[in-house]
Amino acid sequence: MTGRSPGIAFAVVLGAITLIGPLTIHLYLPAMPEVKREFGASDALVQLTFSIVLIAMAVSTPIYGSLSDRYGRRPVLLAGFLLFLTGSLISAIAPTLSVLIAGRLVQAIGAGCGITLSRAIARDAYGPAALVTAIAYLTMAYTLGPMIAPPFGGILIDTFGWRSEFWFAFAAGAMILVAVFFVVHETHGKKDRPVRAGSILSHYASLLADRRFLAFVLQSGFMSVTFFAIAAASPFLMKDLLGRSASEYGLYFMCFPIGYCIGNFVSSRLSGRVGIEKMVLAGSLLCFVMATGQSLAILAGYLTPAILFVPGGLMSFAQGLSLPNAQAGAIRVQPAIAGTAAGLGVFVQMFLSAIAVEFYGLLADGTPGPMIAISMIGAILAIASAGLLFIPREAKSQN
Repeated sequence: MTGRSPGIAFAVVLGAITLIGPLTIHLYLPAMPEVKREFGASDALVQLTFSIVLIAMAVSTPIYGSLSDRYGRRPVLLAGFLLFLTGSLISAIAPTLSVLIAGRLVQAIGAGCGITLSRAIARDAYGPAALVTAIAYLTMAYTLGPMIAPPFGGILIDTFGWRSEFWFAFAAGAMILVAVFFVVHETHGKKDRPVRAGSILSHYASLLADRRFLAFVLQSGFMSVTFFAIAAASPFLMKDLLGRSASEYGLYFMCFPIGYCIGNFVSSRLSGRVGIEKMVLAGSLLCFVMATGQSLAILAGYLTPAILFVPGGLMSFAQGLSLPNAQAGAIRVQPAIAGTAAGLGVFVQMFLSAIAVEFYGLLADGTPGPMIAISMIGAILAIASAGLLFIPREAKSQN
């Protein structure tokens, strides 16, 4: 870290960096039925325009983390934003579905810088003692994106068509890039950077061999699976099965980020008073209870917008309780390579989410059955991953 103390402007811009993810992921959700109609595509192909984003972000995040550990946070962050702007522009003018998929790919690769580097910069600037609180507030800033993006995106679609979403993403990304350029200073000093490029692979190996690191990142990933199963299914269930508009979908979608934001606030208040392992397990258990209740209600024939989004909002609350703690725990495992740990953690989270979305696209049959199955699997595996944190470490042999 440099000797400069982060100020209010720094904190605000750091929060704004996290919005690049929702601009890529959540803003697009209400557009999928419209893209399907314009290009005459199948559900699986339209889901590809969504899942490819999660896959690309998953693959790019550990690369950003490792590059930032070696070359510094600032230049890598600026390069990521330039890629995001390029991909947004390609998507906005795409004449075919293939070009749209290519644009979404470039946009997502660029967006991968946001969530990874905001966590790494927070670790540099605020230190390990305040990391859970810093990540909780960053995540609260992040939730402003999912809170605003779907309803605003629905209004844009109903008024100007689905391409307007990408023009908005381009404009918003450009403004954030300017703010980053003038406000965010380098937080990762040269003396803290790895000397050898080959050490990057050893860092990955070291992290993946650590059971606590794996428990934290797998729990984050499987909790995200439950969210993205509902996120991928809900626009089609709302539009095609329940006959609701894109604007109405966007308003109901706000249950997710509101629940997530409240969960993060509670997590930040409990930081230092309740152990991170207990918070991670509590969030996992609550997510399972809500997923089970939603599944039973739908199977009993009570499919309504409220059944989709109220339990979903409570599952998001559970995520807000656990994810800041799981993410902070993963970064704390080996503080010297916080960027690599943050990137690898986001990779696992996004990759598992992408698998869930793509499976939903393949299994989609116009009913909520595939959503129920995938969300329940994610909730069960989240509990199993959290349970790994409570297995005692093997005692060292005494010679």
